[in-house]
Amino acid sequence: MKITTTNKYVANSILAVLALTAAMAFAACSSNDDDNSKDMEYPEITTQGITANPINCQVYHPGETIAFCYAFKDNMELGKYNIEIHDNSDHHSHSTEADDHDHEADCEDHDHDHDADHDHDADNAGKSFWVFNQSYDIPAGQRQYTARVDIPIPNDIATGDYHFMIRLTDRAGFQQIKAVAIKIEKP
Repeated sequence: MKITTTNKYVANSILAVLALTAAMAFAACSSNDDDNSKDMEYPEITTQGITANPINCQVYHPGETIAFCYAFKDNMELGKYNIEIHDNSDHHSHSTEADDHDHEADCEDHDHDHDADHDHDADNAGKSFWVFNQSYDIPAGQRQYTARVDIPIPNDIATGDYHFMIRLTDRAGFQQIKAVAIKIEKP
């Protein structure tokens, strides 16, 4: 078989395209492995630079408003946050931090009307525990954001111990959770 100039040109062109394709595939794979633009860090719920609210052991009353305020940070981009408030009469835990301990025990030292806890069942007859669950979007492109939400406490809820849960999710889907123990007592 005689190799013509045209055949050499086609063969060289095919080899060049294959080599270019292989080089691009290799570059794409290696750049993905070392790409610093991938978000691999969890977002942060912080109290730095703000007066955070609510904090552990804070006492509220039916009809009042919880003026939620926390700061959020992420290395790339924040996504959304969720606030959940639910009954904690069984004193369960949502501990997510290594140095976290039983905050409900710490609350015993605060100035609450502990005798009212003994009348808790009588006060709550016919009332349901409050459940609040709402998600909020954070504006696109934010790496830091201070969230503020006024949450009215219904008048006709059962009083007692509650958990105030904050869930922060970044755009990559990583989530951080903070649980705060609060009390809702009769006025």
